[in-house]
Amino acid sequence: MKYFLIVVACLVFFNCEDKKEALLEKPETPFVWEAANVYFLLTDRFNNGDTSNDVNFNRNLETGKLRGFEGGDIKGITQKIKEGYFSDLGINAIWMTPIVEQIHGGTDEGTGISYGFHGYWASDWTNLDPNFGTKKDLQELVEVAHKNGIRILLDAVINHTGPVTDKDPVWPSTWVRTEPQCDYASYDNTISCTLVKNLPDIKTESDEAVELPPQLVEKWKAEGRYEQEVAELDAFFKRTGYPRAPRFYIMKWLTDYITDFGIDGYRVDTVKHVEESVWQEFKAACDFAFAEYKKNNPDNVLDDNGFYLVGEVYNYGISATKAFDFGDKKVNYFDNAFDGLINFEMKWHAAQMTTEEHFKKYSEILNSDLKGYSVLNYLSSHDDSQPFDASREKAFETATKLLLCPGASQVYYGDESARSLVVAGTVGDATLRSFMNWEAIKNNQETKLVLEHWQKLGQFRANHPAIGAGVHQMITETPYLFYRSFSKGDFKDLVVVGLDLPIGKKVLDVSKVFKNGDELRDGYSGVSCTVKAGKVTINSEYNIVLLEK
Repeated sequence: MKYFLIVVACLVFFNCEDKKEALLEKPETPFVWEAANVYFLLTDRFNNGDTSNDVNFNRNLETGKLRGFEGGDIKGITQKIKEGYFSDLGINAIWMTPIVEQIHGGTDEGTGISYGFHGYWASDWTNLDPNFGTKKDLQELVEVAHKNGIRILLDAVINHTGPVTDKDPVWPSTWVRTEPQCDYASYDNTISCTLVKNLPDIKTESDEAVELPPQLVEKWKAEGRYEQEVAELDAFFKRTGYPRAPRFYIMKWLTDYITDFGIDGYRVDTVKHVEESVWQEFKAACDFAFAEYKKNNPDNVLDDNGFYLVGEVYNYGISATKAFDFGDKKVNYFDNAFDGLINFEMKWHAAQMTTEEHFKKYSEILNSDLKGYSVLNYLSSHDDSQPFDASREKAFETATKLLLCPGASQVYYGDESARSLVVAGTVGDATLRSFMNWEAIKNNQETKLVLEHWQKLGQFRANHPAIGAGVHQMITETPYLFYRSFSKGDFKDLVVVGLDLPIGKKVLDVSKVFKNGDELRDGYSGVSCTVKAGKVTINSEYNIVLLEK
């Protein structure tokens, strides 16, 4: 009997301790797209993980500087995920330029011969370009990314095919128009036209049934997959009831990457050059495919987030809230279509506003007119010729303003390593697209310091959805101190950030946010402190403080 009582007592004791620990356990930090830290890379320019696929289709013409394939591929991205490069940066989503098969030839747009290294010149949406890798490579990328808590965004192009070359014939006139060229003076002259000369425009407005382009039929037969592709198309059109119009073929091909690989979202190219109703159709197709993937792969489901769509409406800015103005027409791309739009205005706000004006404006818009949606902020990108800091003289300031700003953040590859955006001998946007500067990261001490700053801020952002998705409130103007608050279900997040503070000892009033006795940690220096009389004292060699409970 004595032994029985001892066993019972032990069971009760440990059971109580378990319950106590359970009560103290914090809810898991949710992933929130509105606060995502997205790393944007050109697949061909990031990391070469497989040198055997560097040249395909005899793409060996001499090109303009930085206008040919440079060797980056899917395996190279996977390699860096495995090494922890993205996790160290606090990255929780990767957006990569399109990886579908590109035109085989080169073309000169007045900048020297160019190949489709950037991915926006599709020739076959059903296949990956061998320069980027294989479908097996993509499968591994998604699996490895998900194991590391990173979502994958591919890049969707429905507006156009690649240019016509001696190796790439124009698609049938039932599929594309080759004129007029857009003059962007009105809504119609932005949509029913070609973006530039020799970039055939998909007739996305058409509901007329069309046959497959003969070049695709010939190609698929040569590759031994014609019957399979046709059978899948037949099943798709039977299930959906859509007409066999050009846009629906492309939607089928793009949503296959969702059902086959479990990608988490699409960044959508050239949104304003396509009728807005098309994007509502695309959203419905993506949502169906994502639901099918989750149903068929329950063990691979990360969370209950829906499929994410972020659009590139060129020159959209957060100040416009939901209405993009063509001059003769305003269009809402958010409702029933996009979760967020890329914010082309951020670089001007970062340069012209005080930090408080900037952060306050964004928080107010995101928590009112754009509530439930978001913007993807950037300070440099692949086709913006006026980045915030082209010569990379303000790499620390760029990180601070981008990664602490309300909204989702887009880290363009090399932002974190001060990769120069001024490259001698280049013409046009090629200057923005040099190969990732891994050598500087490895050997240059100044680059290492810049990277460390981006890593600290990025990890703090990733750990605290309040930064991107919360409500911003200034505490004091001098020293500049603000807090962000966010809640979702049982999860509550509260942080205090101080900028432009004195080096060394800092006494900060946090009485509006934290209680006396609260134990806090500075995510930047690693210093811990306790709230006393409404204040904390941080002694660090930095002028920034990131306080978390």
